[in-house]
Amino acid sequence: MARPSSQASLSLSQLEHLLQKRRQQIAALDKERASIQRQLDSVDAKLRRLGGPGGGGGAGSRARNTKGLVHTLSDVMIAAGKPLGVGEILELVSDAGYHSTSANFRGIINQTLIKERSRFRNTDRGVYEAIPGGGRPPARRGRKPKIKA
Repeated sequence: MARPSSQASLSLSQLEHLLQKRRQQIAALDKERASIQRQLDSVDAKLRRLGGPGGGGGAGSRARNTKGLVHTLSDVMIAAGKPLGVGEILELVSDAGYHSTSANFRGIINQTLIKERSRFRNTDRGVYEAIPGGGRPPARRGRKPKIKA
């Protein structure tokens, strides 16, 4: 349980004075926060114009892409028409406009290539190629739905 503060013995006018003082401090901090937010918005706009993450790219924010990583990988690798190393794939995916805020995007690409065996084939150590027509829909799991007669 919280201990009563030393302000418990203050008069009503003294308490009102303290409240007024805190409201002024809150208003000043809110004004400062709005100023800093305008500066951040300006920096974000500059980053976006330069092709950076913009919009608070950092912990908790996620890049949004029109296509998922698997589809982008497949498109890029089919267009290349030859087996590619993970580093080359990373460059091509980035050049295709796919954005990621991950610190280890290369690792994510590698995991995706390994996981999606129906779409990508490992031809050599760290070298992959797209399987033409690969990517059948995943098998259904769980129970079959009951059909009422």
